Amino acid sequence: MPIYRYQKKSDAYTTYNLAAPDGAQELCTIDGWTYVHVPDGLALPPQPAQIAAEPVLLDTALRERIKAISPQCRLIHRRMEEKIREKYSLADEQYYSRIGVGVALGLYQFQPGEAEELQAFGAFVESVREWGRAQRAELGL
Repeated sequence: MPIYRYQKKSDAYTTYNLAAPDGAQELCTIDGWTYVHVPDGLALPPQPAQIAAEPVLLDTALRERIKAISPQCRLIHRRMEEKIREKYSLADEQYYSRIGVGVALGLYQFQPGEAEELQAFGAFVESVREWGRAQRAELGL
């Protein structure tokens, strides 16, 4: 899924933006470059003379910067938290964290049923994280 970058240009009358196909999404602007995701199978139409768009090969650092700044990624993160909170409270999550760390360090022994509860919690959270990864993949991230 291609991501393009371009620099917005202005004159006395107009601000020039990327001409993008339906379904394209502006992700964010970093250091004067605006990053746009264009879904697979779509091409950029001809651009205004003032705009020079270029495809981006994402490295890990740039991908993480875009994910941190992008409003779409922030929304995905918020929805992931909401999905978890629908089933587990913050207190539940802290409880599972404490007993998991305690067991890992040899400072705590599971009580009956706790190992299964922790496994169910872990599996649920991982399914939510997978949903989030799929959502970000649709944005080319």
